[in-house]
Amino acid sequence: MAEQREKIIVKTSIIGIVANIALAAFKAAVGLISRSIAVVLDAVNNLSDALSSVITIIGTKLASRQPDKKHPLGHGRIEYLTAMIVAGLVLYAGITSLVESVKKIIHPEAADYSAVSLIIIAAAVIVKLLLGRYVKKKGEDVDSQALIASGSDASFDAILSASVLAAAVFFLITGISVEAYVGVLIAAFIIKAGIEMMIETLNDILGARTDKELTVAIKQTICEDPEVLGAYDLFLYNYGPDRNYGSVHVEVRDTLTANEIDALDRRVQANVYLKHHVILTGVGIYAVNMSDDEAGTMRRNVIEKVMEHSYVLQLHGFNVDLQQKTMRFDVVLSFECDRDEALQEICEEVQTMYPDYKLFVQPDIDVSE
Repeated sequence: MAEQREKIIVKTSIIGIVANIALAAFKAAVGLISRSIAVVLDAVNNLSDALSSVITIIGTKLASRQPDKKHPLGHGRIEYLTAMIVAGLVLYAGITSLVESVKKIIHPEAADYSAVSLIIIAAAVIVKLLLGRYVKKKGEDVDSQALIASGSDASFDAILSASVLAAAVFFLITGISVEAYVGVLIAAFIIKAGIEMMIETLNDILGARTDKELTVAIKQTICEDPEVLGAYDLFLYNYGPDRNYGSVHVEVRDTLTANEIDALDRRVQANVYLKHHVILTGVGIYAVNMSDDEAGTMRRNVIEKVMEHSYVLQLHGFNVDLQQKTMRFDVVLSFECDRDEALQEICEEVQTMYPDYKLFVQPDIDVSE
């Protein structure tokens, strides 16, 4: 599966390289002949797209290397570093384009468009639209953010090329040259795209919130097991595209034996991997009091009291030992509250309800709810 994914990414990137180099050559020739800075900058943008595809291929090859002693979880995150380099190239191309366009505004030079040049630009718009649709579709098929981004960028380039064509037509009709200003517009869009790519890649490297649809789906899969009463504290760790590890806590009856818990652990790990391709490195256990009515009543009372606070998103893992007089539970707190003050308030309220019990309250982070 990984090898097939790599082949598709490389093949699609090669098609992108050939198409962009051809477009860059034609546009550069047209731009130089017609003395149009907008067309030349559009050609530079195509050339940067080709270079981006080259870097994508290199990054994919490096990221697919097998785990080794220094990198036991593989090299998948190299794809994120590759994306950062591509974003830097895009940003550099945008800044350079902006400088050249401003120079052209300050020192204008009349453009000279021909019918052939206009036909070439129009053809480039069509090619870019088809290329963008193809690359994006392939990226979605193999879950490659790099290809999806390249496809979207190609479609966006088609719109920019269309604006250059519009500027040329406007010049031929009115005799007024606006292509330098169009060059500024193109440069602004390129810079914006580069910044957005950098921000998105930084979020991947820093660890952004996990996609809610994925976390909900994983929890549903876990809860399909008849022995699981609830799934909580799901943490996912990404080590590159399609390389996800995680940990989770599950609530089970306190009457389960060690052998039954071990079997449950293995079933949950297998099911999550088969359905979501996520490796659960740990499945923690919350034992729920099921055989004592008093413990059940206490659980309902505590949940009702604690959930009155708007900053409490969830309470789980409740367990009470009636003999040892201990009570344990976790609360998921909103990022908008002061965690220390919120935890203190919760503990004081529950302690007032059950003064004879020793409390162990764990504040959890809202990472996937």
